[in-house]
Amino acid sequence: MSDASLRHALADYAARWPLEETPALFLELLDDPDDPFVRDRLAGHFTASAWLLSADGTRLLMTHHRKLGLWLQLGGHADGERDLALAALREAQEESGLTGLRVEPGIFDLDRHWIPEHKGVPGHWHYDARFVVRASDHEAFVVSEESLALAWRDVSELVGDPDVDASVRRMAVKWLARAAQGGVR
Repeated sequence: MSDASLRHALADYAARWPLEETPALFLELLDDPDDPFVRDRLAGHFTASAWLLSADGTRLLMTHHRKLGLWLQLGGHADGERDLALAALREAQEESGLTGLRVEPGIFDLDRHWIPEHKGVPGHWHYDARFVVRASDHEAFVVSEESLALAWRDVSELVGDPDVDASVRRMAVKWLARAAQGGVR
């Protein structure tokens, strides 16, 4: 994914979700002369996440994030990778140990969130592009050192769970709406 492809994907996302302000923030970051794809850019940088679903699309693999102490989708820093879909896929593979994963085209969700100071790294913004990633029938995961635990969760249960991060609940609503329109499988 080139910068032009990312710009197109962000425009497509903005057209699908016209009430969200996030795409404009992402486009602004993309235009920044400092490389927004590296974590050393502490004014904010791109990250990529995987909405990692079971093959049938009903369950999400979540991580109990070691640094943040929250149950979230898998993901991490772009680390120089300008194709954020590939970065999301890489993170899903590294954090789950699953093989045979496939990423679906298009950005599923965008989220800009604050990361607090940790071990001397000042607080900063993550501009997280989220992609749908599908597991194969093989779902036996391996917990990486980045996680306290991993668990498959029913997407429909996430919507009303007050202990789940608000952005995960938002993505669950988006996914279930897509399923209701027949776009899941």
